[in-house]
Amino acid sequence: MFTLFRANAIRNAAELAYRRVVEHARRPGFFADCGVPDTVDGRFELISLHAFLYLHRLRREAAAAALGQRFFDTMFADFDRSLREMGTGDLSVGREIRRMAEGFFGRIAAYDRGLAEGDSALQPALARNLFGTAPATPGCLAAMADYVRREAAQLSRQPTADLLAGRVSFGDPPVAEAVAVAVAAAAAAGTTGQ
Repeated sequence: MFTLFRANAIRNAAELAYRRVVEHARRPGFFADCGVPDTVDGRFELISLHAFLYLHRLRREAAAAALGQRFFDTMFADFDRSLREMGTGDLSVGREIRRMAEGFFGRIAAYDRGLAEGDSALQPALARNLFGTAPATPGCLAAMADYVRREAAQLSRQPTADLLAGRVSFGDPPVAEAVAVAVAAAAAAGTTGQ
């Protein structure tokens, strides 16, 4: 009975956390102010980025391994369902899910490295992935790198009990003013041409 209760609690926490990740990734500011492409790829990238942030934080918790796996399974079950709704044939869905999972693991490695090494690694990772289908302006890239660092720090301060219950919360996306400030800062530093 306790095993069933624990399994249900983990499932519920994973589903709640995934809903919150998706809700946040769909916020219009990422598209309107930050320049993330409002496409299927752009939406996948934002979900992947926020899933990374949540899972990155969970890794610090010894008791979170089952929740992290269940979150991953929930996310990819949703991707499977979405592919089928978009008309991807049954024979192709498995191949697409494998490709998406490999891409997601690659993003985790790149974003981990970016958080550890700073903008020299984080901005190229965001340019390649988050803005992969559309060129990113230096200001948008800098604002999103700032956002990723800010959210990783903010998640580190969220109570562990909340995160283990799936109650993950994120801050607001960078707004147009923040992007403009980042552009000005990049210009002052002489990095706008890079």
